[in-house]
Amino acid sequence: MTLSWNGKEFDWVNVGWFAALHAGALLAPWTFTWTGLGLALFLWWLSASIGICLTYHRLLTHRGFRVPKPLEYLGTLAGMLASEGGAITWTAMHRVHHAKSDRPHEDIHTPKDGFLWSHIGWVLCKVGQDHRELERRWAPELVADPVHRVLNRLHWVPNIALGFAFYAWGGWPLVVWGVFVRLMLTLHGTWFVNSAAHTWGYRTWQTKEDSRNLWWVGLLAWGEGWHNTHHAFQRSARHGFGWELDLTWLVIRALAAVGLATDIHLLPKNAERFRIREGPEAQPAPVPVVA
Repeated sequence: MTLSWNGKEFDWVNVGWFAALHAGALLAPWTFTWTGLGLALFLWWLSASIGICLTYHRLLTHRGFRVPKPLEYLGTLAGMLASEGGAITWTAMHRVHHAKSDRPHEDIHTPKDGFLWSHIGWVLCKVGQDHRELERRWAPELVADPVHRVLNRLHWVPNIALGFAFYAWGGWPLVVWGVFVRLMLTLHGTWFVNSAAHTWGYRTWQTKEDSRNLWWVGLLAWGEGWHNTHHAFQRSARHGFGWELDLTWLVIRALAAVGLATDIHLLPKNAERFRIREGPEAQPAPVPVVA
């Protein structure tokens, strides 16, 4: 008998990896050091904000701005620390998400297939997609880049190398905090964008799916929680506006100030046409049925 979730067979390599990460993070209270906490916070920012939000998402997937190629590759290395796969695979899958957003059984992490599925279930299962074909179709410009192809194949290396380095430096406390705890913050921050930010929160813009702006995901995911704005204007390098704190955008602004970020895309001139003025669409979404 084959174990499955939503009709998808479990990927036991992924199940084992993510189970080990969660189990390791449970050791945090018994391994606390200030050095470990500092490492966890710095690497959380580096891997989540710089690696995933800035590089994988806003730069590579949506081309919201440009940076010199060496900086792009360095940002990709930072993203590899997030344990979310290689940049080519991540980009391709995210572009599919936008093309089929919130269509049951087509968008691989929509809450319409179950809240827990959208959060973590899809990561633990074989979602039935040929990654090479997916990458060729949805991220051809990255497939054509030999450096990105190498980095994509080696996406698992940085965290393993960090684990050994931290153990040699300070033993298990640094491994627990610098790898396990830090990855819990990074991974669940990203996963809450897929689950919570398509379920709860408010809608500022008219879109054809259920994206929401959710303040606590905005904080936890370094600005990615202003998700309705992102879905409405996918190429915009800035997601949070007004009081909506977007920490990743502040880094992009800093890069622009020193000439390292160029061709920055923001909201189009006709953006106000798509604003929701009043009515139920502007209200928080109901609590989901957890499945």
